[in-house]
Amino acid sequence: MLDFRRFDVITFDCYGTLIDWEAGILNALRPMREAAHHRVSDDEVLAVYALLESTLEAGDYRRYRDVLRAAMRGLAQRFETPAGAIDLDAIANSLPAWPPFPDTVESLKRLKKHCKLAVVSNTDDDLFAQTARVLQVPFDFVITAEQVGSYKPSHRNFEHALRAMELPKERVLHAAQSRFHDIAPARAMGITCVWVNRRHDKDGEGATAISSAQPDLEVPDLKTLADLVEGRA
Repeated sequence: MLDFRRFDVITFDCYGTLIDWEAGILNALRPMREAAHHRVSDDEVLAVYALLESTLEAGDYRRYRDVLRAAMRGLAQRFETPAGAIDLDAIANSLPAWPPFPDTVESLKRLKKHCKLAVVSNTDDDLFAQTARVLQVPFDFVITAEQVGSYKPSHRNFEHALRAMELPKERVLHAAQSRFHDIAPARAMGITCVWVNRRHDKDGEGATAISSAQPDLEVPDLKTLADLVEGRA
């Protein structure tokens, strides 16, 4: 078990960890899927999205809104959606309405009593600002891909976060759902990681690319992490 007293800050991935992005993505894609020539499962849609997004983010930097537009274009091509049924901004425009997981807000409030909180997210500043309203808990630090000019799993994003927080890596705990975007690079850098395995009761990796990276600790949700930090488990 980790000694949580040694951490000054818990950094979080946002979309997928705090926000139910798979529900948000699937909801935004419903009109496209209804118009598509091929009927596909949720799992197939998420798997294609994961491949498209990770590929786009690995190339030259572009804002996240543009990544989402390009991913939408790729999805429409993959599923042979009629041109008139495609809204390239559907995912990006829906993002502010993506819901937090049921345990997110209360867990963040509990954790805030014990340490500072930060977000290290693959997003744009303006998009996260809209999401921050539904999270309700003010973060001490917010680091976005737009600020860094790169996307996780690039180490640059974590290096930027450590500089912004003015902390050594030993004083930081990173909590995230994506092993590909977060656990793998953070572990490689020597940052202690908690895998918030939101898909513990589902098959596959969902909307994230596949990775076998191993965390320091695995929990099924944020409530469990808050319980551990408070010493209730």
